Amino acid sequence: MTTHAAVPLRHGLLSISAAAVAWGVGGAVAALLMRTSGLGPVAVCSWRFGVAAFCLALLPAGRQRSGARPAPARRGAAVLTGLGLAVSQCAYFGSVQYAGLGLGTLITIGAGPVLTSLGAHLLLGERLTGRASAAIALALGGLALLVVGPAAGPRPVLGAALAVLAGAGQSGLTLWARGGGSARATTGAFTTGLACLLPLAVVEGGVLPGGGEPVLTAGALLFLGTVPTLLAYRWYFAGLATVPGATASVLVLLEPAAAALIAVACFGEPLTPALLAGSALLLAAIAALTRETG
Repeated sequence: MTTHAAVPLRHGLLSISAAAVAWGVGGAVAALLMRTSGLGPVAVCSWRFGVAAFCLALLPAGRQRSGARPAPARRGAAVLTGLGLAVSQCAYFGSVQYAGLGLGTLITIGAGPVLTSLGAHLLLGERLTGRASAAIALALGGLALLVVGPAAGPRPVLGAALAVLAGAGQSGLTLWARGGGSARATTGAFTTGLACLLPLAVVEGGVLPGGGEPVLTAGALLFLGTVPTLLAYRWYFAGLATVPGATASVLVLLEPAAAALIAVACFGEPLTPALLAGSALLLAAIAALTRETG
């Protein structure tokens, strides 16, 4: 029998799952842009934040918030969120470029269950149940199988290091939101991220595309800034209001599962028995956590 309390929890589970799938597709779109448009990872991330901030500012609620003078606490929350997003997403796109879409995404999200679960237990007092611990063990086993496979990128060690940095940034945002911090996908947060990344993008080689089909590039940038950025982060932060941090960290493993499938189907990255077995363990971990909290 479904209780009243279970309804928002299930909505939270669906929101975080949808965000994770959107992020997996977004990683593939970013990899395509870096291959065809001449843009580097910092420039792609700058466009991502710029499009998201622009679209959000066009909304009535976004214009109202932009026109109102923000309180210091709200302004500080936007800055911290923007910095966290800038670090995690820029490092993630770098890991995709240097380690490949599949491996970069898997390591990035693989750091999440460990860092978030330990942080939630130590800092927020969230209890780790036996099922949650088993699910995390399954997830780590699956990621270990996936990492031992051949890397598709040119500099896998650098890509792996950037992926760990991206995972740490994402875990920090998750813990802050679960601990009562006002982490939100706002115009101020995306604008802060853009302001942080633009100078680095100029040093990297510029922010304007230098190749590829202009229409395809524009469509990819628009998609990247709306679905896996503006919408996905709103879904994710909304889901964190009802979903425990450890559960959320395992649910987002849908992102590397989606990215791995796209990497094999669209980018020719190798399909190995380790990839299949590791993906199966990830999905089993997600099923275990969903069954416990559903």
